[in-house]
Amino acid sequence: MSSYHSSPTSAAQAPPGCPVNHDWSPLSGDYLADPYPIADTLRATTPVFFAESIGHVVITKMADLDAVFRQPDVFASSNVQDPIFPIAPEASRVLAADDFDPVAVMSNRSQPDHGRIRVHTTQGFSNRRLATLEPFIVNRAHQLIDAMLDAGSPAELVQALAFPLPGETIFRFLGFPDSDDDMLKGWCGDRKSFSWGQPTPEAQADIAEHMLAYWRYCRTAVAHKHTERDDSFTSELLSVHDADPDQLTYREVESIVYGLSFAGHEAVTNLICNALVCLLSRPDQWAAVVADPTLVNAAVEEVLRFDSSQISWRRIAVVDTEVGGVAIPAGTPVFLNFASAHRDPDVFSDPWTFDLHRADSRSHIAFGKGIHFCLGAKMARLETRLVLQALAERLPSLRLVEGQALTTSPNVTFRGPEQLMVEWGS
Repeated sequence: MSSYHSSPTSAAQAPPGCPVNHDWSPLSGDYLADPYPIADTLRATTPVFFAESIGHVVITKMADLDAVFRQPDVFASSNVQDPIFPIAPEASRVLAADDFDPVAVMSNRSQPDHGRIRVHTTQGFSNRRLATLEPFIVNRAHQLIDAMLDAGSPAELVQALAFPLPGETIFRFLGFPDSDDDMLKGWCGDRKSFSWGQPTPEAQADIAEHMLAYWRYCRTAVAHKHTERDDSFTSELLSVHDADPDQLTYREVESIVYGLSFAGHEAVTNLICNALVCLLSRPDQWAAVVADPTLVNAAVEEVLRFDSSQISWRRIAVVDTEVGGVAIPAGTPVFLNFASAHRDPDVFSDPWTFDLHRADSRSHIAFGKGIHFCLGAKMARLETRLVLQALAERLPSLRLVEGQALTTSPNVTFRGPEQLMVEWGS
């Protein structure tokens, strides 16, 4: 059984005959600030190339990304949670703890085990369970908006609303007590830079300590639910395990809880913020949503295309293959460039325009595609829709504070403002 996190030991080399880009990096300041024009140039000039900076073959066209997603027996997902760069010795020592042993379960587990596990995890995201969460999401969103209103305009929206709400939602989903929320959120801090960024050795060691504490917490939480069941997703998984341990092992239950408790909220925070940046920077579009809340669903889909909270993903070739006329040997890591694909004119009409009434917005791949399509896609859409509806109802005059410089965490995959200042009123 493969581990949840594995570190590359050395940088991959360019495949023979593959064009090599010596300059582009998804961690450069210009790309982090605005990846889309640069990604557009990459797609137009060299649709498939080897990026020396990250040791991956980069694929930029939607048709080629679609082909990768549809061939899980050719392009495995086993590397999607791995650090993109080798782990520093300081962090390796922390994660070498005897009891740090989560296993690959969903996004990074290959067939046939992936299908076996997904049958049970998909049931947990049923319409019934999401319906039971909706009142919590609505009530908590309004509580956080109340606190914003009490504190007065302006407000920093990430800490006031977009960060706490998704975290608390996934913690309730898993059955974690609300008294642990602040501790859990603290452990989540900068986890994305560990696997998708290039933090310093000291920062890696700190993040690794938090990952170890998070894993130990999840194991303790699962053990508690094993003896005291409730209506949480964790209890549901344990019931599957008890009925047939071969269908879902106890370690797999622990690892699902560990993975979801992070993945289930970080990207949603970014999605909420990106939605507000897209809408509030276009006052006519925000006014349209305020006037007609039924536009929220369309708005969420267009945000997922136009400025997704996830602008790349990864795969690794497990057999010799070819993409876009370029030979890809087995063992080659592949970087799927969503930022380029989502502005691909071969797929989207007028791709540089944010359009609430776009007919082709749902052709995006923000949640992936194929057997590894994001398990939490429905929950992410639900949370973002409910937050936008609450803000449109309570703060129709909401707008961005002028002159602010938006920055995103330095990582290759997850994109969203680290801070977002908003104001309201006349």
